[in-house]
Amino acid sequence: MSLRTKPHAALVHIRRVSARMFHPIGVNVALLASRRGRADVAVFHEFVPPPYGGGNQFLLALIEELRRRGLSVEVNRISGGTPACLFNSFNFDFVRLRRFAREDVRMVHRVDGPIGAYRGFDDGTDARIQEVNRELADATVVQSRFSLDAHAELGIDLRDPVLVPNSVDPATFHPPANRSPLEGRRIRVISTSWSDNPNKGGEVLAWLDAHLDDTRYELTFLGRTSQSFRRIRAIDPVPSPAVANELRRNDVFLAPSRFDPCSNALLEALACGLPAVFRGSGGHPELVGRAGVPFDAPDEVPAALDRLVAELDERREAIHVPPLAEVADRYLEVLRG
Repeated sequence: MSLRTKPHAALVHIRRVSARMFHPIGVNVALLASRRGRADVAVFHEFVPPPYGGGNQFLLALIEELRRRGLSVEVNRISGGTPACLFNSFNFDFVRLRRFAREDVRMVHRVDGPIGAYRGFDDGTDARIQEVNRELADATVVQSRFSLDAHAELGIDLRDPVLVPNSVDPATFHPPANRSPLEGRRIRVISTSWSDNPNKGGEVLAWLDAHLDDTRYELTFLGRTSQSFRRIRAIDPVPSPAVANELRRNDVFLAPSRFDPCSNALLEALACGLPAVFRGSGGHPELVGRAGVPFDAPDEVPAALDRLVAELDERREAIHVPPLAEVADRYLEVLRG
């Protein structure tokens, strides 16, 4: 099965699907309308305007890359003649996807997690993901070896899994043209997160707020958190271009989350030229490679920072983020089958 490239890019309207569209009547109307159209790829995900979680950010970047190639993409519907559909984790309407699915459409399930490990509790989401994967998926995309192995350890057998890491939009997330010299100032460290999930590393930030040497380091947190800080500079969520600008203002990224399968926050920082001090958990070691220094406990962070700063140029040179174009190529290979 092949994906036909159209001569020009189709306009993709991405919005949150309304409650009416999830209603059976809305689904039936959309089904009738879908028979009159055709797209090259369908994507099922409940999109939220950024800044938001990593899966949302990555899929926005992926769709934009496909549009640049002249492929037409439709969201939360499958038109007649559309050859392939990518559906994301559990972040879509299961009933709606089942109604649209057809035998002649190649169905690819993008899976992260396991969600229970990432959230720290099991509410049945992984079981629902497994159910839909078994029922509808022809193939599965996972973002890291950690994610694939962790699913296997839980006895979750994903359909024909392929490892494809995330990437970021290079037009937004890229290194600075010039860097501020380190001499005569504090080292600027930044951490970003769009969730106050405890596994995002709030206890690390709390420990650093109380103990990090603020004559040597300036620590910024950008995003959502339920914590209040005394010394850490806190910035509320801002759009992606502002996130990228703030990342480029800094020297080092702090990635304190646990069980994160493929952190887009970490990828965005690496893409902006920031080596990382990272918790040796989840997919972090795979993403960072030699471009950072790991830690396990909060009180190990200062030593990790000192080591990273001493080796900053070497660590910066080791940064590698999979180019979005290459990641899109891999997705198209899986979607073609």
